[in-house]
Amino acid sequence: MARVLILGAGFGGIAAAVALREQLAEGDEIVLVDRRDDFAMGLRKTWAILGISPIAYGTRSLASLAARGITVLQGTVTHVDPDARSATVDESVLQADALVVALGAEHAMEAVPGLAEHGHNAWDRSHLDQVHGIVDAFRGGRVVVGIFGTPYPCPPAPYELALLLGDRFDARGIDVQLTVFAPTPIVLPILGAAECVLLDARLEERGLAFLGNHTATAVTERAVQFGPDEQLPSDLLLAVPPHRCPAVLVEAGLAAAGGWVKVDRATLETGHAGVYAIGDATAIPLANGMPLPKAGLFAEKEGLTVAARIAAVLRGEAPAATFDGQGACFLEMGGGEASTVSGDFFADPPEVTLSMPDATQRAAKERFEMDRLGHWFGG
Repeated sequence: MARVLILGAGFGGIAAAVALREQLAEGDEIVLVDRRDDFAMGLRKTWAILGISPIAYGTRSLASLAARGITVLQGTVTHVDPDARSATVDESVLQADALVVALGAEHAMEAVPGLAEHGHNAWDRSHLDQVHGIVDAFRGGRVVVGIFGTPYPCPPAPYELALLLGDRFDARGIDVQLTVFAPTPIVLPILGAAECVLLDARLEERGLAFLGNHTATAVTERAVQFGPDEQLPSDLLLAVPPHRCPAVLVEAGLAAAGGWVKVDRATLETGHAGVYAIGDATAIPLANGMPLPKAGLFAEKEGLTVAARIAAVLRGEAPAATFDGQGACFLEMGGGEASTVSGDFFADPPEVTLSMPDATQRAAKERFEMDRLGHWFGG
């Protein structure tokens, strides 16, 4: 009997676990570890904040995966030994024939002085109800959606949040001044300036200001500070916090301090035999020097690739599956419409486009969620 240990039950971890169960022998064990007892897609954050649809509607219990023959352990990964293909979960040491690291990225609100005290973390699922209440009670003024560091999961999402905030406040007759700032020079650098024009135009059309090349140095009760001589007043600050690789992976030597786990971009191998890493904890450089965006579809495809490779090895076959770097991410543009950021990210240079917005793509985003939840969890 073989054991595969998967650390993290996000997009990539669940996709890998389900695919492995479909490909491995019944006697082989698949162990999925996560600190949470349930799963919800990140795309629900904006819907929850704005009251469009509650997070609970898209939440599924991880325990239900047991019916598929997947062992689910709720606990905190406190140590990883890639050479031994083992991990310590709370106080228990688990060893495996193959180890998949899918622990995602951690938030670092403390990295910017004053951010935790005066900003609201719009990327933290545990704070969404609180943030929804604050947005719901807001009666006008200066609203800032701040990107406090890169990379972060789902690069289009802050602009989606700003556009949908504009819709909500307009519908309620609330007068606001909406601004998005980012440390990047353009809204979505992976697109290039020419492909950003469509999003730039939509932001301008809705009266939303974008401040590029703005790196926050501190946050006060009523402003975001960018340096000694520039600040952005704010009555409501919704933050995309700085993200970092989980400390347990740095301590394990899988990532350098301040960096991310490096993998072979085709096989997701870490350089340690039988150890793979997928999803937001990784950094895969592209031909233009940018990293592959941290997005759910990429994590899913990486999980499927790793599952196929592990299953082949355990069957005594040469693994052939590879990750091709092709993918997409939805971007709601307001007014019930959405666009899609998609392309071949491994091309040289990356070939990535932003589609014209329409209602069909907005509906496709909902199907994307429900299709995967149905496949993974049933029902």
